[in-house]
Amino acid sequence: METTSLAERGFQFVRSADMRQALERVGRLADWPAFVASWNDLVLDPYLAAGARCRRRRFAVYAADSLGSVERQAHQPHYQGQQYNRLFGGIERWFEPIAPAAGDGDSLRTIVRFCAATFGALAPDARAWRVEVHQFRIEARAGAPGEPTPEGIHRDGVDYVLVLLVNRDNIVSGETTVYDLSGSPLGAFTLTDPFDATLIDDARVAHGVTPVTPLDARRRGCRDVLVVTLRRADGA
Repeated sequence: METTSLAERGFQFVRSADMRQALERVGRLADWPAFVASWNDLVLDPYLAAGARCRRRRFAVYAADSLGSVERQAHQPHYQGQQYNRLFGGIERWFEPIAPAAGDGDSLRTIVRFCAATFGALAPDARAWRVEVHQFRIEARAGAPGEPTPEGIHRDGVDYVLVLLVNRDNIVSGETTVYDLSGSPLGAFTLTDPFDATLIDDARVAHGVTPVTPLDARRRGCRDVLVVTLRRADGA
């Protein structure tokens, strides 16, 4: 998989077939069906405003290095500064951990290994990464759109970000928009098929996702994604 756009523009949209091939070059996806099914066991985000029930999630932290090592770390909080998250920044947020079967399975370890290798190619002097992994389900109902990024256009306060679509059911919209740091638009696209992905250089661009609404108003819709963020952990 070429990463020319990521290196030149700070982001890249990768289509499903290319992304799956890139993942399979670094590891196995043998448990993918069970990994997808684990999104049915996510927990309501306890930090949402009262009455807001559109987001479910789980969270885990890993250490990864340039040699392909991936080690899950003790459970810990997720933290962002207020300059990166105007709604939830400045506090430690404790989320339920990713279940062991999903967190220790082939698919997630392959995805983390892919991130360390791909983003590491852009930072060849980086030897170690702190990797935060988020399972998100955004739900949409008639009259109650789901907000993938309630904080709006933002940066995550890390070095690199992968957003990987896992499943999309009965929803419309959810367009990803990317901007340079002056606010000028750089691109827009929609993750529609499992394995569609966005790669982001967080120091160079900001991004957001438009709300999702149900295609069939008689039933709930959902957008399932895996978000993986990397921050250098080698002191550089």
